[in-house]
Amino acid sequence: MTTSKLEVLTPDNCQIIFIDQQPQMAFGVQSIDRQVLKNNTVGLAKAAKVFNIPTIITTVETESFSGHTYPELLDVFPGKEILERSSMNSWDDQKVRDALAANGQKKVVVSGLWTEVCNNSFALCAMLEGGYEIYMVADASGGTSKEAHDYAMQRMIQAGVIPVTWQQVLLEWQRDWARKETYNDVMDIVREHSGAYGMGVDYAYTMVHKAPSREKSQHETLPPVAAR
Repeated sequence: MTTSKLEVLTPDNCQIIFIDQQPQMAFGVQSIDRQVLKNNTVGLAKAAKVFNIPTIITTVETESFSGHTYPELLDVFPGKEILERSSMNSWDDQKVRDALAANGQKKVVVSGLWTEVCNNSFALCAMLEGGYEIYMVADASGGTSKEAHDYAMQRMIQAGVIPVTWQQVLLEWQRDWARKETYNDVMDIVREHSGAYGMGVDYAYTMVHKAPSREKSQHETLPPVAAR
């Protein structure tokens, strides 16, 4: 393992690419619950936005097959260009290569569909031909079966890809809770997208620290009344 792979991810040493996060591609995913997949992908996107990570969104055959990128993902990055392709391998499109080079970071965080096709081919080619380090977000990616996803991950790991999860990336970017400039935004992402962890944060804020509950509408709690 090269020394650079021992470096933790920081907001200043990486970029991120979302590959084919489109409905028709998601329809074929069987390795992870598809609502969980979208939740994790959008959570990762929000994290990238908070930490100003250079971001690429690329799509394949939008109009003829795959459909439009999740609106929840696009809304994280208003006005961002989408790099359309015909090849399953993002590395085959010059726009993608140019965007990666323009972002200027050799560490590339990847979230995409499907793991065994689009993610795998991009990762191997970007490493071999572009000299990039690939950090594959396993739970913000999906394959057509658990075996397809798992064996693709294993193949990539054997080739030098580093497997990560979306929350791992989020917290690696934050690193220190004393970094107050991103603390509140990170907590917002956690509460919305991190399941039990987020529920625990809500509980601690309201029950321990006595912060107001975060719902935006007003609700009156009626006291118990014994039935007669």
